[in-house]
Amino acid sequence: MDIFETLFTRRSIRKYTQESVTDEDVGLLLKAAMLAPSANNRQPWHFVVVRDKKTREALAARHPYAKMAAEAPVVIVVCGDVADGIGGYWVQDCSAATQNLLLAARGKNLGTVWCGVYPVDDRVAVVREILNLPAGIMPLGLVVLGHPAQPFSEAHRFNESKIHHDMW
Repeated sequence: MDIFETLFTRRSIRKYTQESVTDEDVGLLLKAAMLAPSANNRQPWHFVVVRDKKTREALAARHPYAKMAAEAPVVIVVCGDVADGIGGYWVQDCSAATQNLLLAARGKNLGTVWCGVYPVDDRVAVVREILNLPAGIMPLGLVVLGHPAQPFSEAHRFNESKIHHDMW
């Protein structure tokens, strides 16, 4: 699949088959995530790969928009080391890593949905508690991952009114 097909057909997938995702595929997605740009190349990201059913169920039960995490075979929690990021850019750095992960998953015909955690304090506290995150490690989001049980289709979101030339 070429890069434009990957970009144009990536979408949030919330239904998954029972087929497992291989360690090899997860490793490839994480390698792609870590190729993202980061401020001063600090690479403040950390990833918690959650395969344990009880942990996925706990995340699903306590995150208002991640109910599908209970049924997906994998949840990857993208976190940032707030001390390692330059001037608070850990959010942008980890967001870029998340986007790389989402696109790499689409390239492997895997489905994902990005469920935001940071900056919502109660979501941060829940994820921190469930995963026993150390101080200074901030959960940015959950990437729920699996083989899709719904089709990919091309999205049509181009909106010329959002483009401004030279000034507003």
